[in-house]
Amino acid sequence: MAVAPVARAEQAQAIPPLPLQQVAEHIWFVQGQAALGSPANRNFISNAGFIVTRDGVVVVDALGSPDLARALLAAIRSVTDQPVRFVIVTHYHADHIYGLQVFKEQGATIIARQEGREYLNSETAQRRLEASRQELAPWVDARTHLVPADRWLDADTTLTVGGEHLQLRHVGPAHTPEDLAVFVESSRVLFAGDLVFRGRVPYVGTADSQAWIAALSGLIDLKPVVIVPGHGALSREPLADLTLTRDYLQYLRKSMAEAAANLEPFEDAYARTDWSAFEHLPLFGVANRINAYNTYLLMEQAGR
Repeated sequence: MAVAPVARAEQAQAIPPLPLQQVAEHIWFVQGQAALGSPANRNFISNAGFIVTRDGVVVVDALGSPDLARALLAAIRSVTDQPVRFVIVTHYHADHIYGLQVFKEQGATIIARQEGREYLNSETAQRRLEASRQELAPWVDARTHLVPADRWLDADTTLTVGGEHLQLRHVGPAHTPEDLAVFVESSRVLFAGDLVFRGRVPYVGTADSQAWIAALSGLIDLKPVVIVPGHGALSREPLADLTLTRDYLQYLRKSMAEAAANLEPFEDAYARTDWSAFEHLPLFGVANRINAYNTYLLMEQAGR
């Protein structure tokens, strides 16, 4: 059921401003909570950032609801009156895209990798949206809709806006087929999307973890000074954080590959695996078992 306009106005007024963190000169981001999306946190569980140039603003990701996107736009307005010219989508997961419609209404051009079309047009995306309208109400409701890109990229490119050069690099298939990283050349700031989950266990799902590991190695080669991850705190120790995610994925593959090769049942393999290097990380209890199970199935299939 749609929320009445008066109720929505009251909710909008009740939303606290998003606290901005400055990453570098002319670059800021907002940090989502290390939690699952819920009405209590407004689905504010992912990060988004923006680069201010003399010719406009470039936003990276749009957060998990239209109301959050409006709050992000208000935060941008607290820094600059420049219009938002571009929104770059690192990947088409709900917590990063449900705010896109707000920026589209403002006239921004949305950029994403062409592989995102398949998910965007899938029944899975529609079912997820319907579920979110129920589970995340009133922040996601009947007026929340999926927004395609205006520019679907089929190759790496450099976006130049107001003298800033932004490398847009395809780093999928990894977390998703359409993973896109944004590297700001002047400040060596890397927006890594969900390839990097700083200080928490990543959500692996059915990702191609081998390709993900290779993509992380490529990002290490960029030698970024700062990383804005898709989730978690800003990283000024990029090598350590890139390595943490890579090590976790490698450990999943190694431990589950051994189990699959020995025809060991998953539950037995999971119980005997030493998770002590990672079990202290946030969301370990929520994500690790399903990550391990999906990796087990992946390695089992690869061994056939």
